[in-house]
Amino acid sequence: MDTKKIQWILRIGIFGEFLGHGVFAIQGKKDWIAWTEQLTGMDTSAATTFILVVGIIDILIAFSILVKPMRAVLLWAAVWGVWTALLRPLVGLPIWDFVERWANWAAPLALFYLLQKNKPR
Repeated sequence: MDTKKIQWILRIGIFGEFLGHGVFAIQGKKDWIAWTEQLTGMDTSAATTFILVVGIIDILIAFSILVKPMRAVLLWAAVWGVWTALLRPLVGLPIWDFVERWANWAAPLALFYLLQKNKPR
């Protein structure tokens, strides 16, 4: 089965997810800064800087996966997707805020396995 179309759908979807989250982070999304403070004990200035750096990394990941997806980057994206979904109930939001974000880790993981399957041996 030719999986190129599926790969492109996943690449575009992951790109949009990480680009959107990266832009929100660079804009200094207040909830994310507050959650960082709550979970790490950072002060507002440090949490804001941390979220800015995360935003830049998210945008780099977005373009990397769109242009040339690398399995290590996809694995990181999946792990990061699980963490960022899981932290919502950790900061007091309903478990459904975690559940609704399963695609944030499932899409990178699916592309990771598709690329492994199509890798020449």
